[in-house]
Amino acid sequence: MLQFRPAAPGDWPAIWSIMEPVARAGETYCWDTSMDEEAGRLEWLPGAAGTDPTLAVFVAVDEGTGRVVGTAQLHANRGGNGSHVSNASFLVAADAGGRGVGRALAGHVLEEARSAGYTAMQFNAVVETNTRAVALWTSLGFTIVGTVPGAFVHPAEGPTGLHIMHRFLQPSR
Repeated sequence: MLQFRPAAPGDWPAIWSIMEPVARAGETYCWDTSMDEEAGRLEWLPGAAGTDPTLAVFVAVDEGTGRVVGTAQLHANRGGNGSHVSNASFLVAADAGGRGVGRALAGHVLEEARSAGYTAMQFNAVVETNTRAVALWTSLGFTIVGTVPGAFVHPAEGPTGLHIMHRFLQPSR
């Protein structure tokens, strides 16, 4: 079973242990593959100078072990007249992949977004070759509304597209 809760400062080492291999691999996020821990913290956690005030970070904890096995960010995709649309990012520990952690964490974050009053969720950069993520988001009702050709340089596949994906959460305001 998984427990979902807001991330606490003491969760950072566990979050970094999930984030660092993803950054180093360079296959799924538009992050510098040499990102150090401080840059990772500034990228993922609230409280840093200039951080989006709508940012909320969650962790998925394996209740049996107490281990953080996933994390997600939720925030407004844009400010002002675009602030009714949310955006989110997800990370799952490599050894927890394929166990439903991502799907369960996504369900939690979608509900948090609805509760916060967002009317939709948009992903701005889902790497086209990340077929597991594309399949998950599609199964959860997201559609690909466009693809930016060659916008991501995959370390093995070369230039590939970045999908923009969207789904409504509730009626527009």
